[in-house]
Amino acid sequence: MADRAGDLLRQVLEDWQRAGVTALPPGEPIDLPPGFGAASAPTTPSQTDAPMPRSNSGRKSGPTSEPNSGSSAAGSPKRPSPAAVATAASGDAATTLAVLADQVAGCTLCEELAATRTQTVFGAGSPTASILFLGEAPGADEDATGEPFVGRAGKLLNDIIAACGWKREELYICNVLRCRPPGNRNPTTQEAANCRGWLDGQIAAVKPDWIVCWGSVAAKELLQTKKAIGKLRRQLFDHAYEGGSAQVLCTYHPSYLLRNPPAKKDVWEDLKFLMAEMDGR
Repeated sequence: MADRAGDLLRQVLEDWQRAGVTALPPGEPIDLPPGFGAASAPTTPSQTDAPMPRSNSGRKSGPTSEPNSGSSAAGSPKRPSPAAVATAASGDAATTLAVLADQVAGCTLCEELAATRTQTVFGAGSPTASILFLGEAPGADEDATGEPFVGRAGKLLNDIIAACGWKREELYICNVLRCRPPGNRNPTTQEAANCRGWLDGQIAAVKPDWIVCWGSVAAKELLQTKKAIGKLRRQLFDHAYEGGSAQVLCTYHPSYLLRNPPAKKDVWEDLKFLMAEMDGR
């Protein structure tokens, strides 16, 4: 009897290990929101003082994480992580993004944001864009319309896009968060971590060659750095994602430019630098 009990226990432990369970939480099982399969929030690399800039001798490949297809409890159906969904889409970016957007709409991992939002703001633009714009979080206008970068800051961004000779519909635009923080405050560290899986899934689906981080929140979250935005400008950084990598430029957020118009010339210099790099490829 003891031998049979030991065999059963060993089988259960092996099943849990294959499902991705490495530790048992105390107390009752944790109920996860739709779209998250592991028994913990999406994890991000530890922060460093500064990201690694691009090497002149070639790209530096950053660490990538394995897709997580664990389960919320033993025996329950497995739910793929955003990165796993993106990988499973076989290159169909539009389908992948639609699946992710549907899952995001039901996400309640950030209880305060889920309780106060009008709707989630997933992303917009071309699913096969070579340039991805990354902002920080939806504001009141975005929360009302479900579209990223609208309102005054969005209009200014449209002007910047036109000045570069681009079209908004040819880009892909999203944010670090997909829900509006109350009072338009900055995202908390935990909120950014909770939403990171969705961001990784979007980037993996679109597979951009270039990413523009608008503002310090976007730059610090994507690159996992504590360095100020002013120290990150006018240089490119490598960002490895599931299935590829992109060159990242960091510049000031359009909302900052509305408060500090003289900084528009700095953003223009940053974007001219980016366009020169793009032309050289």
